[in-house]
Amino acid sequence: MTTRFAEPMARLIEELRKLPGIGTKSAQRLAFHVLRSPAEDATALADAIREVKKHLRLCSVCNNITDVDPCSYCTAPTRNVRLICVVEEPTNIATIEKTRSFNGLYHVLHGTLSPIGGVGPEQLRIANLLTRLPDVDEVILATSPTTEGEATAVYLANEIHKLKLGLRLTRIATGVPAGSDIEYADEVTMTRAMEGRREF
Repeated sequence: MTTRFAEPMARLIEELRKLPGIGTKSAQRLAFHVLRSPAEDATALADAIREVKKHLRLCSVCNNITDVDPCSYCTAPTRNVRLICVVEEPTNIATIEKTRSFNGLYHVLHGTLSPIGGVGPEQLRIANLLTRLPDVDEVILATSPTTEGEATAVYLANEIHKLKLGLRLTRIATGVPAGSDIEYADEVTMTRAMEGRREF
């Protein structure tokens, strides 16, 4: 017998289920937590969600999530503008920044190539990367060492080589375990991966 909830609760559960990693049971637990919380907590959560959607955007240069455009990385005077690290997601930037060993700029693809998932080059933010390259000395491909991450790195390498710009193209070392996501790499592992990058 299927449990029936009041319509507002059923709607909240359904919306929460749309979040990544949240199944029906987790969505129900979260919905009941919201219900039991003080009204001001629920309002604060709703306001925070609205503020994110209203004020955050993608940086017009690197595609990082930001509230100012260009973002703070792209405008920082201390960063090396001739070095670009290409990552899959904005969360990967935080992992690299924790190492304190990289002072270049970033470029966020917002995903990886995945033919099975219907993600081709046109779904990724590659075009504005290629327009940035004439003023760059090195591009570091820091996609995760998964099948999709490797395929994306190979595709990007081919596209960059076609431009014949003579820049240095490197790939992060396998201090990051094969098949894992760099978002979960610790600082030491990520530092070794950056320091041990190889020509690509």
